[in-house]
Amino acid sequence: MWEPEIVALVVGTFLLAGFIKGVIGMGLPVVALAFLGSTLGVREALTIMIIPGLATNTWQALAGPAFSTLIRRLWGFLAAACVGIWFGVGVLAGVKSATMVAVLGVTLCTYCAVTLLRAQLPPPGAREPWMSPLMGGLGGVMFGMTGIMIVPGILYLQTLGFRRDVFVQALGITFVAITLALGTSLTGRGLMTQDLALMSLTALIPTAAGLVLGQRYRHHISEERFKRIFFFALLVIGLDMLRRSLL
Repeated sequence: MWEPEIVALVVGTFLLAGFIKGVIGMGLPVVALAFLGSTLGVREALTIMIIPGLATNTWQALAGPAFSTLIRRLWGFLAAACVGIWFGVGVLAGVKSATMVAVLGVTLCTYCAVTLLRAQLPPPGAREPWMSPLMGGLGGVMFGMTGIMIVPGILYLQTLGFRRDVFVQALGITFVAITLALGTSLTGRGLMTQDLALMSLTALIPTAAGLVLGQRYRHHISEERFKRIFFFALLVIGLDMLRRSLL
């Protein structure tokens, strides 16, 4: 049984995470990991975000103009990412929790720095046939370990020259695929317990409520300013994770 304080923390975290995704269209796994990773543990936080992550990205994957085209172009990227996730979860399962909190802190700081500086990788060009599996595999390992795929996976997707609506759909397809792979890997490694699965299902309710609120207030908030505040706050959280794991 979960203590009431833990349930309240999970509900509050996913309400906030859903709100942020509703406003800027991203951020749910990052918020969940930032707030739950250092309290419940990275393994537990990753497991709890499975069902909310699937639910909020499925519509994004299906609602778009280029589903079959994206699957044909990204299948190597996605397949390699799924394999990488299995290995990343294997590392997660065998490493001390404090070590993973430190790794998550570094990943959060890198993620925020890359986003705030608007860093871009060069387009792959003729190298795409082998770059896609490479970047997908590396991103999958990072996602399996930390729940964050921005470096290098999502950064690579940004170089492929998709229109904005197609890129949003590509992100949805990617996150559905890697979240399914993460759930399978966590279950296969014995990390998906019945209690965590139930908590993940429970987290879907505040996530949906936050998403609706975020979408309602999206046009009343400066999205660019909100993003900068959000990423600066995540940077502080990541640095604090590093500080606590090193003490």
